[in-house]
Amino acid sequence: MKPVIWAALIAMAAAPALAQDTAEGALLYEAYCAACHGVEAQGDGRMAELLTIEPTNLTQLSARNGGEFPTLQVIRQIDGRDPILAHGGDMPLFGRWFEGQGPDVALATGAGQPILAPRPIADLVAFLEEIQE
Repeated sequence: MKPVIWAALIAMAAAPALAQDTAEGALLYEAYCAACHGVEAQGDGRMAELLTIEPTNLTQLSARNGGEFPTLQVIRQIDGRDPILAHGGDMPLFGRWFEGQGPDVALATGAGQPILAPRPIADLVAFLEEIQE
């Protein structure tokens, strides 16, 4: 193979992936989030009544943030950097389960700033952004 082709292949393998998979994010949401936030992400999951803090309606994140999806805030809550007290303890923090699941991928904030996150978190965030009302 020509050296240019090898260099391109190596660069592509080393660079973080940019595309998120919203279908995979939907599956992750169903597995990890729907019990509290509800099947339709409106804060009405089957476990919601057991919590001391009402789960957030995740379809309204952009509306509550001036029309801009709060990418960094959502990532930080999922991975545990900004914990939420829900039932006497932190909201379940899934970052540790998602670490090491392949290379980190880049997500952009509303200002265009790239943020690296594990692939599962990036997929979940992309799904949440897709369901905004």
